[in-house]
Amino acid sequence: MSSTTSPASGVPGEESPPPRIVEDCLGVLQLLSDGTVKRVPPPLVLHQDDAALPDDDEAPVKWKDVVYDEANKLSLRMFVPSAGGGGGRGEKLPVLVFFHGGGFVIGTFAMPGFHAWCLRLAAELPAVVLSADYRLAPEHRLPAAHEDAESVLSWLRVQATTATTDTWLAETADFRRVFVSGDSAGANIAHHATVRVGSGSLPVDPVRVAGCVLLWPYFGGEERTPSEVACPGDAFLTLALYDQMWRIALPVGTTRDHPAANPFGPDSPGLGEGDTVGLPPMLVATGDHDMLVDRIRDYVARLKAAGRQVELVEFAGQAHAFAVFKPDGEDAAELVRVVRRFLHGGGAA
Repeated sequence: MSSTTSPASGVPGEESPPPRIVEDCLGVLQLLSDGTVKRVPPPLVLHQDDAALPDDDEAPVKWKDVVYDEANKLSLRMFVPSAGGGGGRGEKLPVLVFFHGGGFVIGTFAMPGFHAWCLRLAAELPAVVLSADYRLAPEHRLPAAHEDAESVLSWLRVQATTATTDTWLAETADFRRVFVSGDSAGANIAHHATVRVGSGSLPVDPVRVAGCVLLWPYFGGEERTPSEVACPGDAFLTLALYDQMWRIALPVGTTRDHPAANPFGPDSPGLGEGDTVGLPPMLVATGDHDMLVDRIRDYVARLKAAGRQVELVEFAGQAHAFAVFKPDGEDAAELVRVVRRFLHGGGAA
């Protein structure tokens, strides 16, 4: 991503003071006082570095990267089980559109944890998994990421309606069984994309959004919850990191009650009883040691009170993003089983 620098002072013989660090996020993202953004490149899984090459017929899942937004240079990683649907019987598979986490400020689908998690989902659900990148803050503050999610679904709509459909999608994807999903900030993105589809402001037909899967969704709010206040300092997602990421990601001058952060904030679109937003069945999962667990429970309770079909699954002893940090773990395996029942059973687990 490009960086910006401040202009020279314009005073002869006077040097501008060196820029200072305004924000340092996990040592991988620094925002300087002159507007410069510095990023440490993360480890990535690329085609030449992975044994499961896209054209490897022996691999359980084939994958490749596809550009979905030329203007913003944004891609998604497509994962397709090599055997296709129905154990090779030619049946079409559900499509899971997945957005990675990272507090809207870091992350990419090519990071090892996200890549391994999506490989597992594609193989064991089974499903066509479309893991999408999006623009990051502070270079692109919210709602940029939400707009990119809409571009992903619009791209998928084109794939379902034209003769130039990607071959892999044409052969395996059931466009009437599309599920919007994500983890952490990606789950926030999935929520907003699903609301836009449900309100009719984002047309996707003939694509049908059949459900929404939110993994430890990253929502915000000015009022602290008990689990936020009690968060231990040695957790990955701490209150300080949570506040910092929202500060970097939200529009300048706004609070955590901004609609992009708080789905039930004072200016957020109505999701209560009697509103006109049509939501599909929803599955929400988190660990009971997640700092955000109280906020997530409240989100589910409010939707249930409004008559929405939504279920919450909690994993005892697990913290934020546990399946991404340990995609081969047993709790991650159980989460895959829960998601599988939701995708293939037609309802909440």
